[in-house]
Amino acid sequence: MLNYRAVVQAYEVQRAMQAAMSSASSLGLTAHNGAVLHNSNALTLRLEPCAVLARVAPAANQCAQLEVDVARRLAELGSPVAALESPEVFIRGDYVVTFWTYYEPATTQSLSNAEYVGALERLHAGMRKVDLPVPHFTDRVSAAQTLVADHARTPELVDSDRVFLASTLDRMRRAVSESGRPEQLLHGEPHPGNLLSTRTGPLFIDFETCCRGPVEFDLAHAPDDVGDHYPGVDRRLLRDCRTLMLAMITTWRWDRGDQFPDGHRLGVEWLSELRRATAQSG
Repeated sequence: MLNYRAVVQAYEVQRAMQAAMSSASSLGLTAHNGAVLHNSNALTLRLEPCAVLARVAPAANQCAQLEVDVARRLAELGSPVAALESPEVFIRGDYVVTFWTYYEPATTQSLSNAEYVGALERLHAGMRKVDLPVPHFTDRVSAAQTLVADHARTPELVDSDRVFLASTLDRMRRAVSESGRPEQLLHGEPHPGNLLSTRTGPLFIDFETCCRGPVEFDLAHAPDDVGDHYPGVDRRLLRDCRTLMLAMITTWRWDRGDQFPDGHRLGVEWLSELRRATAQSG
């Protein structure tokens, strides 16, 4: 998730791991230890010796049930998604735990643009058949706007940059919202980090960012060549969505609690990139 914080601090990892192993035991899985694969919006563990993937998130701030419901429905439709090991969501103290199939990485070269486009097309086709209550993409924009307006949370953001970010978020939000394009269930962040290259083909993961909006909002998070070759794309709207996405991820980098690697440097760099993008579109 591009709004990045380490969900489990180092001193809490052992507690989170115990929550995962306790939950695994209730499923009849043998789990004596776990390897941390990722720690951002959720702590991702490979449990051994059962070789199952566990995702552990704070119980107070999570979308685990939505993620499980979306993934289950998409799997039933044959969409390219990682499979659930169990549809159950476990609450263990301060943590919520879900279980997923672990996939060994494919040994072949990385996905081609055509494979990426095909997988995303099939994902969107399945999502058009899933009717679940999810946030609208503008909710995420509103969160960025609130952050920009909060001087206490963004103390290093100078006034001129603050005004620029606020106006860009507002303008791009209106441009995308008023585009007239049909809206549907979206992944929310189908970037390469959320697409596994497996021996059974490309599979999408991490559905906690699901939202409703035009497909161009999803494409803005994918590599440029993927968006540019996606069938039927509205190129003007895609450009606006890319600018909106850049404005949002730039905003997250100025959050004093942001833990994205090298985040401050990226915040400065992306501000410059955003100014160039808005100048070109203007």
